[in-house]
Amino acid sequence: MIDVQEQERLFIAVGDILEKKIIVYAIGGTAMMFRNIKDATLDIDLVFDRPGDREEFISALKKLGSKDSDVTLVYGLKKNTPIMRELGSARFDLFMNKIITSEFSENMKKRANQTHEFGKNLIIKVASPQDILIMKSATSRIKDLEDIISIIKKNVINWEEVIEGAQEQVNLGNELAIL
Repeated sequence: MIDVQEQERLFIAVGDILEKKIIVYAIGGTAMMFRNIKDATLDIDLVFDRPGDREEFISALKKLGSKDSDVTLVYGLKKNTPIMRELGSARFDLFMNKIITSEFSENMKKRANQTHEFGKNLIIKVASPQDILIMKSATSRIKDLEDIISIIKKNVINWEEVIEGAQEQVNLGNELAIL
């Protein structure tokens, strides 16, 4: 498990190593920690929209001593899996626009209105509670259902935005989007 302080320490270390400014999007438990919904998470979930930025981030992780992690042990043979890296007790799941069945759309990027800067070059934008709900509802994992309940209890949910976001996912080809 990674707590808030460990997550921040890791992001600062990566941000200080990065040679150029990059923007990434926090999703899942990582986003929930930024939004004070959760105190710890199993992994650090990030979405990149430019391949070069993800490669730069991976290069920074390697300089910190990270190791490859076998994606099939966590995600099986699903499509749109992340590149996974392990650094100490932290596992980074580094997605490229698509997260298994969901697409981190342009509208989701616009709704990621909470921004944090780490070190000199890392900018993290945090997915909205509504978008976290949409992505977590596309799975059948018990822990995601528990996270959905926590999100609803700790936020005022814009249900119209959830419906519009779910419809957008269907339009983008995500057959598991909820309504």
